[in-house]
Amino acid sequence: MPVPAASAAPAAPPRQPPAAERVYQHIKQAVLERRYEGGTLLTEGELATDVGVSRTPVREALLKLEVEGLIKLYPKKGALVLSVSAQEIADVVETRLLVEEHAARKAVPASARLIGRLEELLAEQRAHAEAGDFAAAAVTDRCFHAEIVRSGGNEILSRLYDQLRDRQLRMGVAVMHSHPDRIAKTLAEHAEILEALRAGDADAAVAVVHRHVGWFSHLARGEQR
Repeated sequence: MPVPAASAAPAAPPRQPPAAERVYQHIKQAVLERRYEGGTLLTEGELATDVGVSRTPVREALLKLEVEGLIKLYPKKGALVLSVSAQEIADVVETRLLVEEHAARKAVPASARLIGRLEELLAEQRAHAEAGDFAAAAVTDRCFHAEIVRSGGNEILSRLYDQLRDRQLRMGVAVMHSHPDRIAKTLAEHAEILEALRAGDADAAVAVVHRHVGWFSHLARGEQR
């Protein structure tokens, strides 16, 4: 007689991250996407209810986010979401220019893999922008620039650039909301960078990067262009 096949054991449910990590990711994502805007006061009780945890992991997550400079804790009151300051914008722009102008020059001659990846990211960003998904467009924007930086093969420089990630995403979403006309300009400038790299023109690539990234310095000075 045939031996009946053993029934497969039910798959174990995926393990959830620790409670403090879930709270941390919930708050951080909401801040980066401006669902919690600068000036919003968050309370432990509300956050615990939103994520479905006790207040203890909420406190742990808030302490970590305060160290990262996204919130300011006020005992017995809650956590204030910090706005992006003019000084922060200026510091990010200065650092980006130092890294990205160097990376653009070093990327020439650009590999076929880099050109292909930038084409994909530009198409994704265009689709996100057309759909009005500013958070996703900001992520793709950041990935476009990071891809050029990583192409240089300098791991130390890549890690330095990665440290700007959260600030870049937050600033990018804020700009797209307050300057919706800037989205088309950003896409056009990304296309210019791509064409300069494809043509092997390092000077043109650096010039576009300088104009593209340097625009953010106008925000730090309170200007609109």
